[in-house]
This record gives sequence, C-alpha cells and structure tokens, in this order.
Amino acid sequence: MTHRMSEFVTIAPSSPNKRTVIERAHDFGEIYAGFNPAQNGNQAARCSQCGVPFCQTGCPLHNNIPDWLRLAAEGRMQEAWALSEATSALPEVCGRICPQDRLCEGACVLEQSGWTGVTIGAVERYISDTAWAQGWIKPITPVDEKAQSVGIIGAGPAGIAAADWLRRLGYQVTIYDRYDRPGGLLTYGIPGFKLEKPVVMRRTQRLADSGVTLIPDFEVGRDASLAELRERHDAVFIGTGVYKARRLSGPGVGSAAVVRALDYLIASNRLNFGDDVPAFQNGELNAKGKDVVVIGGGDTTMDCVRTAVRQGARSVTCLYRRDRANMPGSAREVSNAEEEGVRFEWLAAPKAIHGDTAEVDHVRAIRMRLSAPDMSGRRGVEEIAGAEFDVAAQLVIEALGFDPEDLPALFDAPELRVNPGGTIAVDEEKRTSLPGVFAGGDIVRGASLVVWAVRDGQDAALAVDQYLRAQAGLHPQIEEVAA
Repeated sequence: MTHRMSEFVTIAPSSPNKRTVIERAHDFGEIYAGFNPAQNGNQAARCSQCGVPFCQTGCPLHNNIPDWLRLAAEGRMQEAWALSEATSALPEVCGRICPQDRLCEGACVLEQSGWTGVTIGAVERYISDTAWAQGWIKPITPVDEKAQSVGIIGAGPAGIAAADWLRRLGYQVTIYDRYDRPGGLLTYGIPGFKLEKPVVMRRTQRLADSGVTLIPDFEVGRDASLAELRERHDAVFIGTGVYKARRLSGPGVGSAAVVRALDYLIASNRLNFGDDVPAFQNGELNAKGKDVVVIGGGDTTMDCVRTAVRQGARSVTCLYRRDRANMPGSAREVSNAEEEGVRFEWLAAPKAIHGDTAEVDHVRAIRMRLSAPDMSGRRGVEEIAGAEFDVAAQLVIEALGFDPEDLPALFDAPELRVNPGGTIAVDEEKRTSLPGVFAGGDIVRGASLVVWAVRDGQDAALAVDQYLRAQAGLHPQIEEVAA
C-alpha cells in the first residue's frame, strides 16, 4: 500500500489507543496499544518531508526520521526498520519512553507552524515491534571478528548501546553489572506500564545470542578493581549511571516510612518478575491501603505515583515546589497520572514529616511562589509565610533525583578524574583520564534521558574502535556499523 506524503492537511493526528483507567490502574501492562498497519501508515504519511527536518536535529540520535516515515507510509517496513536501527541500538525502547513532545515531535515543522506534529514515537515503536514479530532482528554477525576485547561496566542503556555497536564492529565484548538481570534502570527503575520487561529482555538476549558475555551480580571494587578489568580487556567503557539518591532534610525524615524512590521502584519491578521481595511483603515498600506522598517533579516521581495507584494506595499526592509549567517530568506522564487519580500540589514543599521512627501520620507542607529568574533563566522558589498545610501520609517517597556515586573510591581508582559534581570527566571522544577507559551516559551527564545514554554509548563505541585500531597500528577510520 502506497501513501502520498504531506497528508497532514487531510488526516487528523492520532496517537495509539490508550487503555481506560479502569483497565490499566490495576496492572503493570503498558497503557498504550501499538498502532495497527493502517494507523501507522496514515500517521507516517502526515510527514511533510520538509527540506530542513527539525525532527532529526531535535533527536539526540539524529535518527533519519523523515526517511523512515516515508518508508513506513509506503508499507516498506523492513527497509524502514533497517534505517531506524542504523542510528539507534534501542529504537523500540526510545519509541516508548522518550519525551517526544520535548524532542523530535516538539521540533516537528508541523508542530512549529501551527499544525499538530507527526506521532513519531509511535511510528518508531511500530516499526521495531514489527521487526521483532517478523523475525527480521537476528543475532549480530560481524563481518570481521577481532581478537581485541572491551569490558563494559553497566548493563543499562549506555552499556547496551556500546555493546551493540562494538559487537557489530567485531570486538569481543563483556558486560559487567551489579544487578542479577541486565538492563539497569530499564529493567528495575522504569515500571512496566511504560516499558514492559520482555521488551528489554529480548534486546539483552540478542546481545547474548550475538556473542556478548553478560556477567551479573558483579561490582567493580568488590569483585575486581578497575585496574584488574583494564588488565583483562584492551579497552573499558564505564556506563554505570547515577544511583546515589538525594535525600530530604528536616524533622522526621529518618522514619522507616520515608523511603527512596529507587528502592520503591526496584521492589515493585522485582515483584512483577516474580521475585521474593520481603520489603514489599512486610509492607515497608507496599502502598496498599496507605495515603502516599511522593516528593519531587521528574519522571521518577511520575513512576512512583503511578506505581502507588496500581498497588492500591488509598490516596496518592505529589508535592512539587514549582508550578506545572516548570515541572521537569513529561507532561504526558502528568496527564496520565491525573487520569489515574493522583493529586498534584503545585508550588508546595515539605517542611516536616510527623510520626515516629517506624510510622508517619502526615506531611507538613508549605505553599511556595516563584521568584525572579536566575542567570540560567530558571525561576527560583520562596516560601509564603504562614501558608503551611498538612497532607495525610503513611508512606513518603523521596524522588528528588540522583547524584553520582564516588567511583574513584568504589573502583579503587583514585586517578580516575571526576568533575566537581562527581560525574566522570571525559573529552569530546568520551575518553577519561585513564588510557583506554571511556565513559558515557548519566555517569558523565548527570541524571538525563535514556536516549542521551544511547547516544553516548554509540559514540563511545566508535571512539573505542578508533583507539583500538590505533593500538593495533591500523589507520584511523570510521567503519560502517552494520546491523
């Protein structure tokens, strides 16, 4: 079936069908259904095929979006998939969880010119899901097997992307990860209603089937030092992410009923894998029947509030110190949470948590107002005197963001240079202060988007290739990364 392009003038924008609140609020299945072939073709055909594709520059991976939209509109799905995977190691993941409204779709020329933009993310997901269903995605078979090996620390999106591209280039790759399953935050940090776990597991299984060695339950500094890994491998890539949770300060924050967001989300995801989770079973990380308050404003906050709904919380409230317009989390996720019954207290911050060391009763909060912008243009906040109020809570979840762990100390590598905030210092080629050691993703950027971690992993793979070619006395060149 062939479509004409620029159908935005005759075809209305459409997103994939969303399960009703009654259906989705009691399980962890993805809330969006995929497009069917007709929907996919129609929405892809809305692309105007503009001469300057802002969608492509708005995508951190610079995906060839107009080209694979045209191929999808024409029903040439295998070609569309090949073009999509040429620039992205995780297209089916990015199609599900990227904040497209702030990236490719937000930059779409149609969106900028007053028309509604193309639903790029949904088409990307459809292309990749079709490729998996049709069996087009096979184990990687490099044209040229190389003897040199690369060790990757961290099996999250940066590590997966680096391993994928390095294996395509023929290198022998080993991934070391602290968890018992690969995927990092894709597996344990993001709930299934946004990213079902088989989507992640089939991608990591493809790496294993391609000859990548995955070593779980491995902590650098405990099971081997960074120096020992450098001895084992010709190059090392660090893609650990950032896991040090920022904590609340003030009266009552030491209560056992005040928990960290990642602990809460990991427990929930493990439960959905069928694992035994004592902290859930004893109620510590279980929202059932409780008034839950989540403090924060990012995507992790949205994951927590929506998880609490599915666990059967009596009420769920989000406290965020700025207003809705300044919330860093996805606007789509906020809307989904509101539909599911989450209450948002904008311009509100916690002052104290009332209870005892084992239990809490309520959060004392205070109203805030926006102050003048700082040098970056971001407006600060200040308390409104006398504007305190109480929110009932038996479970308080801190979702204030993450900082890097002290990797030089953890890795027994004091010579590994870090920036003042603790992120690893790298140059434009992702090289660290240690020869043959590269880094990327959140451990370099700070807490950021999955798509940026994928970009860093892929860029680092190319940089590692150039380094290892030089070590072998070969001329530097950019090799084609074939699927």
